[in-house]
Amino acid sequence: MGFVGEHSQTDDKSLAETLMSTLTTMKFYGSHTMHDVIDMINIATRVKTLGMVVQDNFLVQFILNSLPSKYISFQITYNTMNDKWNVH
Repeated sequence: MGFVGEHSQTDDKSLAETLMSTLTTMKFYGSHTMHDVIDMINIATRVKTLGMVVQDNFLVQFILNSLPSKYISFQITYNTMNDKWNVH
């Protein structure tokens, strides 16, 4: 593989690292919760385009865990359901 291909892979790895860092440190604090959820889904989609696997069930649980404490009853309800949600 030539220098150009190696440089592209390095850029992809660096971008994937940045996106995963952003995704895993996101928390919801205020009134823009739905916008924040959409941002998380968009970041996960970008990570997937770089060849990393982010399963929907992981992302759903991750989003629920990132919600403020006022959503605890919502989290409990989801976790006691037999159905699993996808991010859409």
